Amino acid sequence: MSQNVPLALSLAVSVALGELRQDPLRAALLAVRLLPERARRGLRPLELRLAGRARAAGPVATPSAVRVPAPVGRPFRPVPGRVLHLVTNGLPFRHAGYTVRTQKLAEAQSAAGLDPHVVTRIGFPVTQGVLDARPSQQVAGVPQHRLLPFRLPYGQAPALARNAELAARLVERLRPAVLHAATDHGNGRVALALRETYGLPVVYEVRGFLEETWLTQAPGRSREDETYRVRRELETHCMREADLVLTLGEAMKGEIVARGVPEERVLIVPNAVDDAFLAPLPDGAPVRDRLGIAPDEFVVGTVGSLTPHEGIGTLLHAGEELRRRGVPLRLLIVGDGPERPALEALAGRLGLDDGVVLFTGRVPHNQVRDYYAVLDVFAVPRTDERVCRLVTPLKPVEAMASGVPVAASDLTALRELVEPEVNGRLIPNKSPKSWADELESLIYSQKRRTEWGAAARAMVARDRTWKRVAATTREAYGALGCLEAG
Repeated sequence: MSQNVPLALSLAVSVALGELRQDPLRAALLAVRLLPERARRGLRPLELRLAGRARAAGPVATPSAVRVPAPVGRPFRPVPGRVLHLVTNGLPFRHAGYTVRTQKLAEAQSAAGLDPHVVTRIGFPVTQGVLDARPSQQVAGVPQHRLLPFRLPYGQAPALARNAELAARLVERLRPAVLHAATDHGNGRVALALRETYGLPVVYEVRGFLEETWLTQAPGRSREDETYRVRRELETHCMREADLVLTLGEAMKGEIVARGVPEERVLIVPNAVDDAFLAPLPDGAPVRDRLGIAPDEFVVGTVGSLTPHEGIGTLLHAGEELRRRGVPLRLLIVGDGPERPALEALAGRLGLDDGVVLFTGRVPHNQVRDYYAVLDVFAVPRTDERVCRLVTPLKPVEAMASGVPVAASDLTALRELVEPEVNGRLIPNKSPKSWADELESLIYSQKRRTEWGAAARAMVARDRTWKRVAATTREAYGALGCLEAG
């Protein structure tokens, strides 16, 4: 239920007016998201088109505006073990790998004896179309704090300065011992401003290289564009200035070190799962029945955001090739995103819109294992974009934990997850024929799929649980002196 609607409306109007000055499409997108859910459902195709065409929010920062001004503050005695996570968005209003990681890490840290709190970027969730202006709420036992002024300043620099001012009030009230900021650079720059005021150590968690993701989101973008260059500079600034950098895998660590961060200041904290994902999968029969999939049909699928670099088009073309060969196959695409309309149109052109391909849309995170239970193979057909070579995604880890073997594009980051012929298979990216050949071989190899699934679950249980990740972060905080009384 919406809370403090007058404040939410005032903030939403200020955001919309600011967006109209830069990009009317973003203002229209916010207007659609603010509609009641029933009306919004009917406009979902329009919302996806607007999300795909709208430019990045706010004017691009300039290198001269790298530093966020340090807010005025008073000294305090930090509470040992208290952590303040500075993030862009969070549950329950935004469901994505980013928000799930924040939540699960915080839950695991709490179980490990730390006292984590989460604060989202200024304006969230109102800036995402949710008229809820509560200053805080508990999400599965984790305190989530919101920074919601009556008016959001227009432009990245003034908005982040205001963000730092509001966060300073929260810091003085909570008295954290460490500031743990997660990408993007806006969160890192606010954390560095707070360090300047309070002397708290800053951990910067690099969950992706968002300037690389930006390149994949629209045709014609290049590394020569000012937006790319400035974003990269700002991200690199946060990495170099932080007391410690955390990241998801070896490829990402190599990129961070190459940007001038000493190797000893970079620590790997991989994407992970909680124990629930390691439990046996539920019976997939009810979901199969609801989707019209027969018990003996072979199902390949994926779960996640439908964006261009995920390469779902390659999987659809492979499905067309297998259908031409007379090989029985169903494709299950779970998730939503700006690429969905184009993918549905492609499925139609390929003749796969008669039930061969099923698009479910977004499903609640607590139901996602019901869909993993339907899959015989989890597909990760990512493209050969630089961001895909660097960043290890979360969803394949969840699938592997559930005992589902993974077929993935042969990219550096995915080699950190998939050991060929042990827990899955690596396939040349953007090669529908190769994907069709490998999937066809797996259709008739149930014993191999079972063995790979068991090996995948064992690997995740050994190396990639949130309990293990929380222990790693606890040790890191301890090395920074955050677990001892000052």
